[in-house]
Amino acid sequence: MNQEQKSPNIRRRRLGQVLRGLREESGLTLDAAAKGAGVPRSTLGRMETAEARRLRHTDLNALADFYDVDAETREGMHGLAREAKERGWWSKYKDVFGERALPDWEAEASAIRAFEAQLIPGLFQTPRYAAAIFRGGRATTEENIERLVEARMTRQQILNQVHPPRMTAVIDEAALRRLIGGAEVMREQLEHLGHLAVRHNIDVQVLPYEAGEHLGMEGSFTILEFPEPRDTPIVYVGTATTGLVLEGLEELDAYNVAFSNIQGVALSTSLSVEFIRKAAKALEK
Repeated sequence: MNQEQKSPNIRRRRLGQVLRGLREESGLTLDAAAKGAGVPRSTLGRMETAEARRLRHTDLNALADFYDVDAETREGMHGLAREAKERGWWSKYKDVFGERALPDWEAEASAIRAFEAQLIPGLFQTPRYAAAIFRGGRATTEENIERLVEARMTRQQILNQVHPPRMTAVIDEAALRRLIGGAEVMREQLEHLGHLAVRHNIDVQVLPYEAGEHLGMEGSFTILEFPEPRDTPIVYVGTATTGLVLEGLEELDAYNVAFSNIQGVALSTSLSVEFIRKAAKALEK
């Protein structure tokens, strides 16, 4: 991955915002707009909510005609639809990342704020640490593990772009203490984390046990922000089977408050680097 890529998900969101804006400016319900344009209501609904995977040229033209848009707006609509069909590097790992792939959102993020309660964040993991996680004590093929690790390592390249996102991670002490893959693998991982923590675009804070209760006790989450004001932030919450993408304003507010609370009780970045280095040194024996 040598160049910064565009996010199809974000392009679908932008097109949905344009279509919803045109309809609301016209004072029309979804039913009325769909009927007037001759586009199925379900299709228009999915387009407005960025859920439509197939964006047909004929539907866009019908909507542009119905709303009587100018040539520039029409071309902009088709441009977004074309870019929404582009495939990023992550498309070949669809079996790993799923439909609404996290790397798709990360591709254009200007800032990423993550809280991790159990593990070192995926963007910071070493190959051996990641392999141990994917193996998880199960009997599985090495080919499968290699594919999962390859996908994760490729994903990390966003931190090496010409204009990388600002990455802020708060990591619970538990993630630093759990011996994933054994002492040697864990020491290597902590040393790597220590090196990353002093990079210009990365901040790492450790949330020590002694901090007590906090607003992140229900689990890990990631907040992604984008450079364009029209691209509102999202919250990504990983689960055992898939990832949830939350976009509601109330949900965003709740997670922003939670992250601020967690940051407030975590160690400073300088003290966190020292904490990580001591944890790594303790594993040398």
